[in-house]
Amino acid sequence: MMTAPAAAPPAPPPPSVSSASSASSGPSRVNSVDILRGLACVLMAIDHVRVYSGLPAGGPTAGIFFTRWITHFVAPAFCFFAGTGAFLHGRKLGDMGKLASYLVSRGFLLVLLEMTVIRVSWTFNFDYAHYILAGVIWMLGVCMILMGALVRFSPKAIGVFGLIVIFAQQLVGLVANVIPASVQPFTKWFFQFLYFGGRLSLGDGMPTISILYSIVPWIGVMAAGYWFGTILTRGEESRRKLCLRIGLGATALFLVIGGALVMTQPDNGESGPALFRLLAQQKYPASQLFLMMTLGPTIALLPLVEHARGWMAGVLALFGRVPMFYYLLHIPLIHLAAVIVSLARTGSVSPWLFDNHPMSPGKQPDGYMWSLGLLYLVWFIVLIVLYFACRWYAGAKARNPKGLLRFV
Repeated sequence: MMTAPAAAPPAPPPPSVSSASSASSGPSRVNSVDILRGLACVLMAIDHVRVYSGLPAGGPTAGIFFTRWITHFVAPAFCFFAGTGAFLHGRKLGDMGKLASYLVSRGFLLVLLEMTVIRVSWTFNFDYAHYILAGVIWMLGVCMILMGALVRFSPKAIGVFGLIVIFAQQLVGLVANVIPASVQPFTKWFFQFLYFGGRLSLGDGMPTISILYSIVPWIGVMAAGYWFGTILTRGEESRRKLCLRIGLGATALFLVIGGALVMTQPDNGESGPALFRLLAQQKYPASQLFLMMTLGPTIALLPLVEHARGWMAGVLALFGRVPMFYYLLHIPLIHLAAVIVSLARTGSVSPWLFDNHPMSPGKQPDGYMWSLGLLYLVWFIVLIVLYFACRWYAGAKARNPKGLLRFV
């Protein structure tokens, strides 16, 4: 069953393709995947600048709506290509046991980073008694841990499992609702982590966990990405045709089903134009239409950037080769930029910038909100700083591939 359009609330690794089928051990990188992952990094920074700008997550103007909408492609791309990267890394290792160990250890590291470095970067506070964030990195980490158990099966079996999770995700909600009322207080937390998300209180005197990304359907996205890795090992022509068929097919299905729902559902006059209602798909948890809308174009774009050259492709590929370093650096950098903007605009730093962002920031001060122009100016400056930092890091990592830097 498909999910009807809903407004999204505020918001989030792989070979050169030319050699993708040349070695049985598998390639070390896919340039087209690096470029698209780098593009996702760039788009992600827009939304995270928006968090501190005070601008709403979508609507009412076209500029604000599409500033948020374009960033919806980020989490699906990261999760899907994480699965693809796991498949390609497994081919390189040639040992599913080693791949499972890698995924589990990597997953636990991501969860730890989400709860420590990333949480403090978002908030610039240590108010753990009231706020713990389970964001996109937490989700990727847990899904990697689960993939560590799945990689014992064939890529096709893993991919089919992933598609079932994506398209039958509402069954999780149905199961949660049929559990006897006397038991539900003990299972509520499990289903919130698994599917519903939201704020979860662990009890009196215990911290509140804000679950932005649940495990379902994202484990399905990562599993589908793992199966997709088999396509990247094919010859160029076969790979191109399959990417276009899958990507354009998913996009067309989204347009047909989403368009039919928009035309048949009544408009209450508060949801904006029909185009806005078509594109405002449910992200938390990610509906089938949301995933088709975002992953379809992403997959179709892969063969189009396969032979991309020039400075822009180089910058995107650089970001895509060091996505974790980029992620860990970009949030505190954007947060610091917001502090500087506040100081420049008002002569003081707004206490709101030290609240529990991005999910529980409290009431925004009157007159704080930025213009779209300022948002994009800060975004552009942040990207310049990130480029030089990532270039340094990529060079240091290449010079010492077995050092501690390999974990980031």
